[in-house]
Amino acid sequence: MRIAIVGTGYVGLVSGTCFAEMGADVTCVDVDAAKIQRLLSGDIPIYEPQLDEMVDRNVREGRLHFTTDLASCIGNVEIVFSAVGTPPDEDGSADLRYVLEVAHTVGRQMNDYVLLVTKSTVPVGTAAKVKAAIAEELARRGADIPFDVASNPEFLKEGSAINDFMRPDRVVVGVDSERAKKLLTRLYKPLMLKSFRVIFTDIASSEMIKYAANSMLATRISFMNDIANLCERVGADVNMVRQGIGSDTRIGSKFLYPGCGYGGSCFPKDVKALIRTGQGEGYRMRVLEAVEEVNEAQKEIVFDKLDRIYDGKLAGLNVALWGLAFKPDTDDMREATSLVTIDKLLGSGCRVTVFDPVAMNECRRRIGERVKYASDMYDAINGADALLLLTEWKQFRLPQWDKVKSLMKRPVVVDGRNIYDYDAMSAAGFVYSCIGKKNSL
Repeated sequence: MRIAIVGTGYVGLVSGTCFAEMGADVTCVDVDAAKIQRLLSGDIPIYEPQLDEMVDRNVREGRLHFTTDLASCIGNVEIVFSAVGTPPDEDGSADLRYVLEVAHTVGRQMNDYVLLVTKSTVPVGTAAKVKAAIAEELARRGADIPFDVASNPEFLKEGSAINDFMRPDRVVVGVDSERAKKLLTRLYKPLMLKSFRVIFTDIASSEMIKYAANSMLATRISFMNDIANLCERVGADVNMVRQGIGSDTRIGSKFLYPGCGYGGSCFPKDVKALIRTGQGEGYRMRVLEAVEEVNEAQKEIVFDKLDRIYDGKLAGLNVALWGLAFKPDTDDMREATSLVTIDKLLGSGCRVTVFDPVAMNECRRRIGERVKYASDMYDAINGADALLLLTEWKQFRLPQWDKVKSLMKRPVVVDGRNIYDYDAMSAAGFVYSCIGKKNSL
């Protein structure tokens, strides 16, 4: 099969590469000429384990192509996937300008049947707008060419995206024609030879599923953060509470880990967008409003704990941060807790040194030289009055604590991801604070 994917961001590039890996002939399209040139030269603009090797292999074997010209490939493909960005507007609603630009381009350039599939996360009702945009362009041309529109939201997790794509627990596809259903069945069947786990729905339901799924996961995180904060005040241990409720099969153990807030490209944006969708329909998403409120407050908790440890006297302190990305195995800092923490530390007069295994360049791009960039995790803590753990990278899990203590000016550790043992840290002579234990206040 020949397909085109518009947008070479996280979803588009991973999806296109994986489709090529399955044998499809894939053309990835992006209006950013500099990004396309980077890809053509083998420079992958995002960090994702295994992606660079897979891109290189499929380019060499002639299945993966890159271009800035969507018009040049529309006549040669059966399916066009739209994976362009849907950034939030000021009111939190999804900005659909790029999605509709793709639709208009398809309508202007198509000369034969095309199936346009939206992979971007979009509000319910977007497919109708996409269909109208294509129909408008065809009418303007006086052309009567059949086409279909479908919805195929992506559920990739940064850091494990390739495995998520190649071994999905489900694929959601929203269609309103048998022709579109047959095409997408043919495309996805190689991924599911043992068990065909494609869930076909109407288009509106497919659009809603992505928002609802991400909002549910965000809700679990904020719920556990709320529980953790209460545990600190009543003398309970959130880790014991988590185990106790997670063993209930009705609840399960996933996404029950407390911490210093969620970030990234999906959860914050999708929660905001679903709240805004409700407002547009005259309905308040009260639970999600609370989820967002809890999360925004939780991003300040590591700073607040440090502030309490030093009785508000933070000016002049040297503070080290381990972790900048919103989660491990990515360089993505969108909505990351580190950005909030850095702003508050600098605003309090602290000197900040940071280290992240892969997100250092992204941090420089975002905040410049406002902080000091360490060469490694131990360089970051040299002379530090406190260490703040914000991202649970594997290399941070078993540090040489004797070395850490000898390098630090004061042995203060605030663990925003609960990866260290309270009793062991206290026994080693650290002032240690984590999330969800009474003496962590």
